[in-house]
Parts: sequence; C-alpha cells; structure tokens
Amino acid sequence: MDLQTGKFYWDTTLKNPPTYPPLQNDITCDVLIIGGGSSGAQCAHYLSEYDLNVVVVEKNKVGYGSTRSNTSLIQYAGEKTFLQLINSFGEDYALRHILLCKDAINEIEKASSSLEINPDFIRRNSLYYASYKEDVSKLEEEYNLLKKHNFSVEFWTEEQIIKKFPFRKYAGLYYINDAELNPYKFTIGLLEKARKKGVRIFEQTEIQGKNFKKNHNIFHTKNGNVIHANYVIIAAGYECLDFKNEKNAVMVSSYAVITNPVNDFSTWYKRSLIWESARPYVYMRTTPDNRIIIGGLDENTLFPQKRDSKLIHKKDELIAEFQKLFPNIEVSSEFYIAALYGGTHDGLPIIGKYEEFPNCYFLMAYGDNGTVYSMSLAKIISQTITKGHHKDLDLYLQTRPFLNS
Repeated sequence: MDLQTGKFYWDTTLKNPPTYPPLQNDITCDVLIIGGGSSGAQCAHYLSEYDLNVVVVEKNKVGYGSTRSNTSLIQYAGEKTFLQLINSFGEDYALRHILLCKDAINEIEKASSSLEINPDFIRRNSLYYASYKEDVSKLEEEYNLLKKHNFSVEFWTEEQIIKKFPFRKYAGLYYINDAELNPYKFTIGLLEKARKKGVRIFEQTEIQGKNFKKNHNIFHTKNGNVIHANYVIIAAGYECLDFKNEKNAVMVSSYAVITNPVNDFSTWYKRSLIWESARPYVYMRTTPDNRIIIGGLDENTLFPQKRDSKLIHKKDELIAEFQKLFPNIEVSSEFYIAALYGGTHDGLPIIGKYEEFPNCYFLMAYGDNGTVYSMSLAKIISQTITKGHHKDLDLYLQTRPFLNS
C-alpha cells in the first residue's frame, strides 16, 4: 500500500535512532505483533508488563509508516461529535467511548514520562470553532451534553474568541487539557522500553503467508522464516486492510505542512490546538521547536498519483488558510506530506475479530484521534489476551451495533 509521500519532519527530530535486525531464523512466541508503528509500539508497551514472549515485526523501519505523517493532536473529541455518536449508538455507549479516550490521554502522558526518549508530550487546550453561522447551535448542543457529563469545556462567543486570537469566528468550544506529542519519538521510546523488558523487535521482516492451526498461528516471512504464535495482533495501521478488508473502514487522502520556526506566538492564545466545524476541515498546532503544523483539506481519492499530484497546491492552500487566521505570522512550508488517512463510517475505531483469523486481533485505530484510539485499543486487546476478558471490548468490535449512519 502506497501510504504517503513528501518531505517528512518527525524523523528529523531524533538523531541516531535505534535500529533492529531482520528476522533470520524460525521463532516461537506467545504474542506476535505485526506492525512497528505507533499502534504496535503501544501494544508492546502494555504486553511487556506481563510474563510473555512477545515479538514485534515491521516490514520496513519502525516508525516509518503512517506514524511519520501523524500530526498528533491528542484529543478526546473527534470528527464525529458527542451528539453524532449519541445519535448513532445511544448516550451511554457514546459516553463510554469518550471517557476511554480521556483515560487514554492520561495513559499516554504516564507512558511518556517513563521513557528515556522524551516524546515531547505537552498538555494543550483546544479551540474548536464554528466555521459557519448555522454551526453555532450544534456547538451549543454539544457543549450542553459535555457539561452534563462534567467534561472540562467552555463555550466561547464571538467576542471571547476575538479577545484571545487575531481572528473572528461565530463561536467555539474550548476544550481544557488536551495535548500534543511527537509520534515518532513516542513510538521509538515505547519500543526501546519494551525491548529492555524482553520484547524482541525485527525490522525489514515482511509477513507474506499465514497458516492457522487449532491452538496456534503460523506466519511466513518474505525471507523464508516461520513464526509460530499463540496470539497475533495485526497493528499495521492502514495496511491492516491488506490482511482483511473491513467494510466499516473508509479511506481518503489528507495533507499537512510543517513550517519554518516562528519567533513570536504572542497572538496565539496558549498555543492551543485549533480545528473547525467545516468538513473537510483544517487544523493546526505548534511544535516544541516553534514550528507550526497545518493539516487537513482531505480529498476523496485513493489513487497515489492523483493524491500526490495535488500536494504542491495543497501545501500552498494550507499556508493560505493559516494566514487567514494569523496574518501577523509569516510562514513557509519546510516540510510537507500527502498521505492516506483512514476513518470509519460510524466514527469509532475498530478491534477486528474474524472467524477466518482465529486468535487474531486487528487494531484499526482509524479516525482523527489515532494515537489516542491506539492507546485505548492496545490496552483492551492486551488485557483480553492476558486476562481473557475486557469489559470494553464490545465497544469496538466490528460486530458492534450501529443505529444510524
């Protein structure tokens, strides 16, 4: 799968990252994790706490898949609002999901603080503004639902926004205590910590064949080696769909730019994360080295040539969208990305359990909060494997109920 193209930023932030050998012999393990990106690293993080023989395999270099194009706005609110999720699943169901996302952010913070490689986890607030006047009533309803359940969020009027930012919007929700992260350093840090706890990691090790027995699974690598595993977690990001087509998954193309360093953020209130109610939307955040990440403007195309042909225009368009909000901050794009982006029709990530893949779990953290979803799903899958059950597994199984599209 042709995931992405462009000039990448995240891997420039970590000098001399560790490397891992390719698999060169047949092995046996309790749990095989296929995928050495963010999702696989988060699974390895949780499973390393147990007395298990765990192996991670990555077909390229770890952290070089979709992790490199993850812009890592760490939020519990998603593209599908709380109200939309309630309309689809009911209030209790939707609330369980949002609370798990909030818990996952705390888990990411806790894990980040334990790593030898600092992943630059920083708590930030988020401004979600109404792009159109008719969106204001939807924001008001969303605000009332969130406050009903004691979430830390404020409703900002047009006058309140203009006092904090150099732009005017009809209204906004201001979420307290979201975060930002360097996804590449987080992935490498988690894998290094897991390695020191005994998890074996192999790069340049591509899975090409599979065989299922009654009590264990057999996977064959491109280089001719065999892996025997009792359980398998397929955490290959969007390439999970190469293993198993999932009808709830939907793929588009998305774009992002990372600017030159900026000297003055005095007009950017608390360097808050910013996104909007328009669809497709534009979002933005800052980085510890004072750059700005601007992303969005999704396109409904899956053809790499068509996606990539739009990159130059899209990066200019993203810069122009930023300058509309911050005309006093002059920026240019030093890094730029065109990438596949996956979501789901119903707005929730997926844990896939399929009859033809016994003892296998597909971790599909698809959606705009992928890092948060991965943390939550990795914990659920890990505890299901180690303890036999997790009370929230049913929330994310592909067989879940879906009331309205």
